[in-house]
This record gives sequence, structure tokens and C-alpha cells, in this order.
Amino acid sequence: MPIAIDAIYRYPIKGLSAESLSQTELKAGEALPHDRRFAIAHTATHIDPNNPVWLPKTRFFMLMQDEKLAQLNTRFDDTTGHLRIEQAGRAVLDASLVQPEGRKKAEAFFAEFLANHPGGRPHIVEAPGHTFSDAKQKPNSTTYKYISLVNLASVRALEEPAQMSVDPLRFRANFYFDGAPAWNELSWVDAEIVVGEARLKVVSPITRCPATSVNPATAERDLDIPRLLVREFGHNYMGIYAQVIGGGTVRNNDRLTPPA
Repeated sequence: MPIAIDAIYRYPIKGLSAESLSQTELKAGEALPHDRRFAIAHTATHIDPNNPVWLPKTRFFMLMQDEKLAQLNTRFDDTTGHLRIEQAGRAVLDASLVQPEGRKKAEAFFAEFLANHPGGRPHIVEAPGHTFSDAKQKPNSTTYKYISLVNLASVRALEEPAQMSVDPLRFRANFYFDGAPAWNELSWVDAEIVVGEARLKVVSPITRCPATSVNPATAERDLDIPRLLVREFGHNYMGIYAQVIGGGTVRNNDRLTPPA
């Protein structure tokens, strides 16, 4: 069975819901387009849009501490900058994130929605060319911008000791692939893979935090995934980070060629 891309996702606003894509265009040294383009920052978090630096996830509102965010379903139009949010099937926000008035409207919504959560009044941040990724720049790498990939066989392996279905979206990956043995992807670190028309270099496994304990369908913490991974498999990894070294189009069902 060939290894193939099963699903493609982006997360335009850090901590909010996934958006499914049928295809995407990757560029060398860049993240997936519009992925983590915006973030909902704590009051004390300052971002210089002209000189952005990587900051840890704890400086933002996100699922690890603010699981209530999983109640929201979002859709971002990257041609207009417009964000639509639904909660329980009802529209609760329509606003432009690229216009001052629209951004104020969105910030007012999050201030009410996240009232009493640690971090103070939220403000939405963006910096051209920057991605608000959890992944910090790796040693000997020239970028902090990565693509994340998760092996669905590894997710299924986790379901056995969990004794329940595990939604792959808990892991907030850009690409989900199938056809490789469980955990085989961990052996690809420092090697190159081909995904569709693009070439990627795998830079590290992804260490998992308590954010994965939040069920994206219910917004409840129902499974301690980091603890389960360590107990059952001797590590707390799920997925890999890779740097794009050769750009190209990637489509659903495209082949993924692992290292020889």
C-alpha cells in the first residue's frame, strides 16, 4: 500500500479550529500558507510587526489552558481577511481581521468569550511573514517555519491502549498521511521526504502537550494523551516537523515518498 496524504489542514488563528483544504502550494522555507497567521495574545504579550520573534504558546490564548476555544468553528477567507465564527451551529462573529474596526469587533468577542480566563483582555496579533507556531527554530536550521505531519497508523496505535476513538484533529497537523507503519515516521528525522510535488526535510518529532487532551468535538479534557504516550510507548511524540526545501503543490491523495 503506498503512503498517501489523507487530509490537509491549516489553522489561520492559533488555537482555533482547523480548516480543511483540498490542496495547498508550499514554498521553500515557508509554512503552509496562512497557517497560524494570527494569534489571540494575552494583554501583556507584545508583538513588533516589523521585527517579530518566536514566543512560547503560554503567551497566547490556546487549547492547553483555554479548552473552551474548541467550542468555536471558524472559517477564514484569505482573499478578504474575513473571519466567521460559529458556536453550536449559530454564527457569533463576522468580522474582518485586516481592518481596524473588524479586528476590534473580534477582540471584543474574545474578551467576552474568554472572560475570567488568565491572560487579561485578548488582542489579535499579526506580523507579515511570521507564523505563530509552537515550533521553535531547531539547531542547524535556517527557519522556524515548519510543516507538521501525523501518521494515522500511529493515531490508531494510540487508540488501542486508550480504549476509545482518538480524533486525529487533536494533534492539529497540516498533513495527515496513511500507509506507513505506526511510528515509522520517527525514523525519518534528518532525512528528506517527497510530498506531492514538494520536497521536505524532517527536522524533529513533535512533543505533545496537554492541549491534545482536549476533545475537539466536545471541548472537554477526556484523555491524558501525553501521559498515555509515555506510559505505553516510552515517548510523548505524535507526528513530525519538516522544513520545505523544494516547493510545489500538494493535493489530497498525493503520494508521500519516505526516505530510501
